[in-house]
Amino acid sequence: MRTKIVAGNWKMNKIFEEAEGLISAIIEFMDENELENKAVIICPPSVYLELATDLAAESDLLVGGQNISNFESGAYTGEISAPMLSSMGVDFCIIGRSERRKYFNESHELLAQKVNIALKHQITPIFCCGELLPEREAGKHFDIVKTQLDESVFHLKKGDFANVVIAYEPVWAIGTGVTASPAQAQEMHAFIRGLIREKFDKETAENTSILYGGSCNAKNANELFSNPDVDGGLIGGASLDAEEFIKIIQAL
Repeated sequence: MRTKIVAGNWKMNKIFEEAEGLISAIIEFMDENELENKAVIICPPSVYLELATDLAAESDLLVGGQNISNFESGAYTGEISAPMLSSMGVDFCIIGRSERRKYFNESHELLAQKVNIALKHQITPIFCCGELLPEREAGKHFDIVKTQLDESVFHLKKGDFANVVIAYEPVWAIGTGVTASPAQAQEMHAFIRGLIREKFDKETAENTSILYGGSCNAKNANELFSNPDVDGGLIGGASLDAEEFIKIIQAL
């Protein structure tokens, strides 16, 4: 049975005191509520990762990074390596986020390298894929997502791919307040699961968690998560408010 997941991507937000308060509120909720076969992950800015892992040490809250270098070490000022993340108890890392594709020109090849190095150091990639609005309007959204998966994660052996989480993020719905309809989300998630089945096998496809990312919030989470192939969400802005993020967790 695949795991239901809510992962919060804080992006470049929160000062230290705010981060501490938000993490503590999530942990308090989790300590008071049993979440069977469900995982909650927070991905704060890297400067708060040690804070997050320390606070989460006695709870079920999991911690992920927002970025990872494709190099293990060396003269790469400002980069964060997989061994660094692993040594702090960081179990997940977002890879392929549309903002990094756009603003930092991350290619399919570079993302494949990041996936490889994360898995080498027992870090689970949360691999993001999704289309731009012109690509959807042109009817190319399935082709775009297929290419992203083919070029960056489908090179993996089945055993390694089993440790990857997929996040579908329609770029036109990120931070815009526009959300893919439940039908659109289900259609793409089912398509992705079908690709995994074709590439590997039915068991691998059925066990892969596929998250939705794109203006998911407390108001629409129930409807989105009720789809059979939507296994939770990669949450952006709504993860910055403890009350709203907790409501999304409850929608799983």
